[in-house]
Amino acid sequence: MGIQIEFNPDLALRKYGIKGRLETECFPQKLEEGKVYSFLKKGQRNYWLEGEIPLLETKGNQNLSRPLASIIILEATHFLKDNEAYTKGKYKVIDVFKINDLEIHFESYRRK
Repeated sequence: MGIQIEFNPDLALRKYGIKGRLETECFPQKLEEGKVYSFLKKGQRNYWLEGEIPLLETKGNQNLSRPLASIIILEATHFLKDNEAYTKGKYKVIDVFKINDLEIHFESYRRK
């Protein structure tokens, strides 16, 4: 048995208000530049802490949107709940992108 760790180049959250999901698993109702929000993800996840990463929307099964914002992960903590690993933390919104924006904001992990 190995240690299962996922390395995430982005933070992917659910659409606001998804039934059966905690508030921290979803986008805030209004995403604002400069504000700090909490997040919760199932599994032991590692995020890059030294620069901006994209914030995406997930519908599950790795079905991800284009970047909706640029964020900085301020903290990420692993913990166990009911014998399952979770990652919780805080992120700060640097820039919110326009809906249906076709501009490329990230090249891999680098912000353009």
